[in-house]
Amino acid sequence: MKKLVLAAAAGVMMMSSAWADTQYKILVLAMPSKYHYEYIPIARESFERLGKLHAFEMTYTNKPEVFDGDLSQYAAVMFLNTPPEELNEARRKKFEDYMKAGGNAMLVHRSLIIPANTWPWYEKLVGRRTGNHPMLQTGVVDVVDSKFPAAFGLPDHWIWSDEFYVFDNPYQVKINPVLNVDESSYDPTKIWPGQVSHGMGKEHPLSWYHYAEKGRVFVTALGHDGNMYRDPQYLAHLMGGIYWTATGKGMKQ
Repeated sequence: MKKLVLAAAAGVMMMSSAWADTQYKILVLAMPSKYHYEYIPIARESFERLGKLHAFEMTYTNKPEVFDGDLSQYAAVMFLNTPPEELNEARRKKFEDYMKAGGNAMLVHRSLIIPANTWPWYEKLVGRRTGNHPMLQTGVVDVVDSKFPAAFGLPDHWIWSDEFYVFDNPYQVKINPVLNVDESSYDPTKIWPGQVSHGMGKEHPLSWYHYAEKGRVFVTALGHDGNMYRDPQYLAHLMGGIYWTATGKGMKQ
């Protein structure tokens, strides 16, 4: 009987080990800023569930000191609503070297914003420069690339409320749009007194992918409010981005 119990226990340990196997590891840097801080614990809980569901490992931190360590262990580095200018020069270089060695990056909402000419390499990594944006409003987000994993969990036309960032392209970077916003569905000029905002017209991207250095880059401008990180469709959007960024897989032909 004792041998049977030990054998059963060993079997459980082996199965647990198999269940614990992970496909890849990502780094999520989630640093607070003036308007973005409530999301941090909400997103962490949701990402931990995604990691268990999809068998990936995650380092989730608000400490930029993580860039002093070995970034090569990560299949992707995500800036989650993090002000990129918070990284010092040495850590910026570590991240640049990571990308030049074949690393991959995912950039979410506030992470797209950096003061002009503060870190030009990072602006090119984003693929667009973010300018003024109108007040948070409800609008219609349209899928323009249904073959990309970050669109798989979304309807063709999605009612969403967010800050619809406005972009320009000073570095002439080619991007592949995944989501656009229909400017007729909200007021692109609705902004705070003393500021001015304009629309971008028919082609107003909110999410895209491209390639930089030797790696993959996925960008989404969505994700302003902390409660969004509980929304199943938004999490499906992020998970599709994680999956492609970390593995390069999932795109339909």
